[in-house]
Amino acid sequence: MNATLNRSILLVEDNPMDVDLTKKAFTRRNLNNPIEVARDGEEALAWIPRWEAGERTPGIILLDLKLPRVDGLEVLRQIKAHPTFRIIPVVILTTSAEDSDIQTAYQLGANSYIIKPVDFAKFMDVAEQIDSYWTLLNKPSP
Repeated sequence: MNATLNRSILLVEDNPMDVDLTKKAFTRRNLNNPIEVARDGEEALAWIPRWEAGERTPGIILLDLKLPRVDGLEVLRQIKAHPTFRIIPVVILTTSAEDSDIQTAYQLGANSYIIKPVDFAKFMDVAEQIDSYWTLLNKPSP
């Protein structure tokens, strides 16, 4: 059994419609992982001290780049700079197709970069791929 199966997914997303869309897509996939939501970059970074205090880390972080208060690239920078939590897989899930965002995200340690599809059926495909690879196939660090 993959250790990611019972770990949460941290969704960092400020758009309530995208949060609902993501949750619906994963529900339709019968994904059993609980989904925690951080609605801006500051909320996402507030998880770091909680993890340091012993709360269980997520199996994966789905991170939007265009966030209020602290942008997604800064969230990525801080997570990947942390000596303990840099091993958490971070998948960028954003509307940005800018080459500079893609390049910077990978330079900062993103594990994958996915441009959000606008259509629900295509988003379901993305959810299926995330579910299949990151929660079923990928063997995370213990």
